[in-house]
Amino acid sequence: MKIYGALLSPFVRKVAVVAAEKGIVTQDAPGGPGNPDPAFLAASPMGKIPAIDDDGYTLADSSAIVAYIEAKWPEPCLIPAEAQARGRAIWFDEFADTIMATACGKILFNRLVGPKLLNMPGDEAVALQGEAELPRLLEYLESVAPAKGWLVGEAFGLADIAVASVFRTMEYVNHGVDAAARPLTAAWYGRVCARDSWQAVAEKEAKLAERILPL
Repeated sequence: MKIYGALLSPFVRKVAVVAAEKGIVTQDAPGGPGNPDPAFLAASPMGKIPAIDDDGYTLADSSAIVAYIEAKWPEPCLIPAEAQARGRAIWFDEFADTIMATACGKILFNRLVGPKLLNMPGDEAVALQGEAELPRLLEYLESVAPAKGWLVGEAFGLADIAVASVFRTMEYVNHGVDAAARPLTAAWYGRVCARDSWQAVAEKEAKLAERILPL
């Protein structure tokens, strides 16, 4: 399976970790807004990442891709079948993608991506707005982070991957988990980061970060 997009993106990372959990062999490919590659645009007509090409089947959007992967490779199960657990898993995925990532994105783009990678001026007021949005989100997560195990019951799954993926991206702008302030969240995040699937993706991401991020 070819995955378009950089692993520094929480959405690309989410798909990569899901694939790694299921033992799917993947190939990284460049993609993103402004990329003119016809193969990428065929997979993602709107130019968004991630997108995939799975033996000719193309699809964009991380949640859509995860749903496809879960249906094609059902083991290990990452989206619970039980109704309430499934609802919670989808909620955490949505929370990560549209609430956490939105606040994080305001900081990331205006302090890193724009000024340091794209040579565009950042808007510090927008970055500060993102920072102001974070405490409520982090306090919520601390209130639901389990002392043991995972966000949805006893099984590791999409909820953990999606939320942890945003936390990893937040580290690039010095907003990683504060263990002193949020010990339950930090312990849960540590458990996610210790998984073999996460470690495998992290190793590839580290090489990419060394190559493209400013010192």
